Amino acid sequence: MDYQQSRAYVKDADQYAGGALDLTNIKELMNRLGNPQDRLKYVHVAGTNGKGSVIAYLYTTLSDAGYRVGRYISPSVYSYREKMEVDGRAVSREAFAGYITRVAAAIEEMTEEGLAHPTPFEIETAVAFLFFAEEKCDLVILEVGMGGDLDATNIIKNTVLAVLVPISMDHQAFLGNTLAEITQKKAGIIKPGCSVVTVGQRPETMEVIREVCREKGADLTETDLSSAKAVKEDFAGQTLEYRGETYELSLAGSYQTENAALALDALEVLNHKGYPTTVEQRKKGLRETKWNGRLTIIHRDPLFIVDGAHNPAAADMLEDSVRKYFKGRNMYFIMGVFRDKDYSYIIRKLCPYAEQIVTIETPDNPRALPAQELAEAVRECNPHVQAAENIQDAVNKVFTMADREDVILSFGSLSFIGEITTIVKNREEKNL
Repeated sequence: MDYQQSRAYVKDADQYAGGALDLTNIKELMNRLGNPQDRLKYVHVAGTNGKGSVIAYLYTTLSDAGYRVGRYISPSVYSYREKMEVDGRAVSREAFAGYITRVAAAIEEMTEEGLAHPTPFEIETAVAFLFFAEEKCDLVILEVGMGGDLDATNIIKNTVLAVLVPISMDHQAFLGNTLAEITQKKAGIIKPGCSVVTVGQRPETMEVIREVCREKGADLTETDLSSAKAVKEDFAGQTLEYRGETYELSLAGSYQTENAALALDALEVLNHKGYPTTVEQRKKGLRETKWNGRLTIIHRDPLFIVDGAHNPAAADMLEDSVRKYFKGRNMYFIMGVFRDKDYSYIIRKLCPYAEQIVTIETPDNPRALPAQELAEAVRECNPHVQAAENIQDAVNKVFTMADREDVILSFGSLSFIGEITTIVKNREEKNL
């Protein structure tokens, strides 16, 4: 297969997605591929909000410190291949096609024997393991797709460190209807004898995490947020004081104080696990970390910001940033969501701040909520709303509405950030 054929192969596997979470398929597939994942060591990251930022801090810092680090994330924002990287370089088109060819051959054997066909995420996870093993990574930072215990990434055995970012209600249809149930599943990434770091958990969540750590003999570090203080911050970044040191962060958002402190504690634990970093290397890593999709500026005059907030906890964080950074400024929103998210909560939290709201349908996803249906839901909270035909139409509309000193904010899903960024950048180039 060439690259386009390999992408089409993954896309075609959508027909096998949506079933119950189970590790049977991925175990069978990886066994037929020689279990390359067993040759690697991992930092495994689960939770609801903050995974991407924490992974970005760890990935940048450890790579800068000289370790050969793999990173597996989902979804991607700008490029499909950025889901799997080593030392800042995404898997090449040629390598990806080669790995898919190997995976497809193993899947053909499985289906001929009457076994179930793996899902797209299972296929991509298998490719990532092959890629990281061939690249001989010192450490792989692995993001859970959904949940934890039955996520395809959880077939790994050599977890050095499990990181649990704040857990809140999400994916209830798959993970459970209480925080305790959801936490039990997310804490399933904790392996016997590994180390665990966590931050910002509610009491009922923390109780579950502590119990799982006791059962697995895992040492637990709880980040002390009383020791973390943002001494200067705006929408372009902030200065953090933590445990007697000062760190410059290029990522904006008040929640980055929590994410950075958690990452620093994770690096401290890794110090004792064979992956030491100096304080200066950590400062450089946090300063140089970029993470697209969280309060990311893509245009100035007017200021145009994209944020992937797509659930209640993320909406709370984004509202806090809106109040803190843009008080007194006119704001114009572009909003698109998946119908299986709690978009009513997101609307109530954020839409009162907008002068005008333009809704879109997130492209190429069967879970997308139609723009007109979203506009009707928004109208109950803010009457100044209209549905756009597509993302290009939405961008044109908000640029017509906003003056140079105003703020445009796009949110509701990570899925369309890449497209909206490209449209805005192309608009900039045409206006030069």
